[in-house]
Amino acid sequence: MNAIDQENIPTNTSANPHFNDLVEQLRSRRGFLKTGLGLGAVGFFGAGLTACGGGGDGDSSEAMLGFAAVAASTGDDIVVPAGYKHAVFCRWGDPLFANSPAWKGDATDTADAQALQFGDNHDGMHFFPLSDKNSTEGLLVMNHEYINPEFFFTPAVQSGATPWSLEQVRKGQHAHGVSVAHVRLVNGNWQVVIPSAYNRRIHLNTPMQLTGPVRGHALVRTSADPTGEASLGTVNNCGNGYTMWGTYLTCEENFNGYFGTTSGSDSRDANMRRYGVSATVSGYRWEEFDDRFDYVKEPNEANRMGWIVEIDPFDASSTPKKRTALGRIKHENAAQTLAADKRVVVYMGDDQANDYVYKFVSSGKYDAANARANANLLESGTLYVAKFGAGATLGDMMGTGQWIALVPATATTDGSTLGAKFGDLGSILVNTRLAADAVGATKMDRPEWVTVHPDTGEAYLTLTNNSGRSTVDEANPRTSNIYGQIIRWRETGKDAAALTFEWDLFVLAGNPAHPAGGLQAGSSNINANNLFNSPDGLAFDADGRLWIQTDGNFSNAGNYAGMGNNQMLVADPVTKEIRRFLVGPSGCEITGITWTPDQKYVFINVQHPGEYGSHPRAPAVQPDVDALAFSRWPDNGAGGRPRPATVVVWKDDGGKVGT
Repeated sequence: MNAIDQENIPTNTSANPHFNDLVEQLRSRRGFLKTGLGLGAVGFFGAGLTACGGGGDGDSSEAMLGFAAVAASTGDDIVVPAGYKHAVFCRWGDPLFANSPAWKGDATDTADAQALQFGDNHDGMHFFPLSDKNSTEGLLVMNHEYINPEFFFTPAVQSGATPWSLEQVRKGQHAHGVSVAHVRLVNGNWQVVIPSAYNRRIHLNTPMQLTGPVRGHALVRTSADPTGEASLGTVNNCGNGYTMWGTYLTCEENFNGYFGTTSGSDSRDANMRRYGVSATVSGYRWEEFDDRFDYVKEPNEANRMGWIVEIDPFDASSTPKKRTALGRIKHENAAQTLAADKRVVVYMGDDQANDYVYKFVSSGKYDAANARANANLLESGTLYVAKFGAGATLGDMMGTGQWIALVPATATTDGSTLGAKFGDLGSILVNTRLAADAVGATKMDRPEWVTVHPDTGEAYLTLTNNSGRSTVDEANPRTSNIYGQIIRWRETGKDAAALTFEWDLFVLAGNPAHPAGGLQAGSSNINANNLFNSPDGLAFDADGRLWIQTDGNFSNAGNYAGMGNNQMLVADPVTKEIRRFLVGPSGCEITGITWTPDQKYVFINVQHPGEYGSHPRAPAVQPDVDALAFSRWPDNGAGGRPRPATVVVWKDDGGKVGT
């Protein structure tokens, strides 16, 4: 596996404007972000977008953020505020079925065993109550994004002493995908119910259906599926979404890293290059024993990945559906809301440096009184890509933007049309990135999670970082966006289906102690007590608190001094105050978030605990020599190696979390 984060390396070679061009225009034209506004750079758009918070009188963040902030930590445990407790369950390798083999802890579990256990590296998830407002029993559905070979395989496999084989390929494939777990609160402890007819593992070899405009298209036909209708499996399941009719949306992100070729030469086409498919051998090496991942042998197989997959968690026999109308990108998550006329709107980010923000608007309308009528609302509609502008009004400290439809009739920046360049709608969707390039969409700094405020309908988006930028010019306000930011937008007329919007910046992460000062210090709501970098996961709770999760640099030194391990913070959208709520164990990412309906329990995921990276406690000995040398979480060593897991947090007094 390549240790370099490929999401930081752009594949977008278009001349489209970058979002930072617009920020620079606003800075120079309107005078914000000037040093005269203080070390914190600026309190962004103080008179701009306003999100109304719930749960209080609105005069103080205390009504919204009713907990004492925790300090940064570089330790190997979960840290929560005073008055809170936490517990761990749903660990990688834990059983889901009565016949699930017990976790071995020495990486010798087989492919067949992994197919019956919780997958690796948990990510997005959602809690579905088994009955209306039931907060003690439900289905916890979670993604499994990727594997850490240093913990997943034995030292013999890693060194090559045990030859690479189809068994290792299948084991890796079965660790990806989705787990559906029936969970229940028993005597104050959350437990997985076994056996349960609801429990399910979905992975790379689970049959699925292609739906929408790409179904049956020539670009998705393969030797195993000459009709182009029946896809096999889902991969790199990152963030998630859920629908108003009770289904789960899993998002396929870095699918490109699983495709390569044994041919020895680079014969990729423009589509493969734009999506970053490996030129020769892939990091996962699946193509060596599974021909569908060899792009020379199966040139269309990669076109069957990169979609949003809809799953009915209440029917373990149902076939997951790839909703191609929502576009083919490196999907981070999917945030659903309703347009004024009840059409369904889904916001999405393409998580790679210099890629784009999208939204889908369904053709049909949501019917709250007829759940069955909503089942295929994601099958047809219009996909749009965002173009951010600086706005026409001077001094308003916000920009404007428009949504450009990715349909055949849409004009391209060179005077042609998408139809002339790509052909039919199916081809446009398979080539979503290239189509967005052609219409002049705005390049962004790695668009991650989107979330929609439950009252105002304003959308918030994390832009995690763009550390590859090494020079400053008029188009880029700081030398390297190593910290990231959160932007937000409000659709015209507060209608999610509108074609125009206004936007502002909610927070610019940074470090007030940075020697360069200025923009590297961050916005005025960043201080020594809430430092963070690389915002990633993002979600509103039902009362309007904004929960921010990080996946960034945990060196706790230099430009990142005082930030510690990855963490979860909570923000008041009105006052913009941000407090640190939770810190994760060594080397981890904090990701995935969901609540019980009464908001008394919040579930989060700890991904890749024990990744060495630049951690200040990283040992000299490698994991294949001592898997527990760095992190012993969550079993204090009893599990044999670090294990991704779900953490549930609650208040001692039984109140809502965060209050």
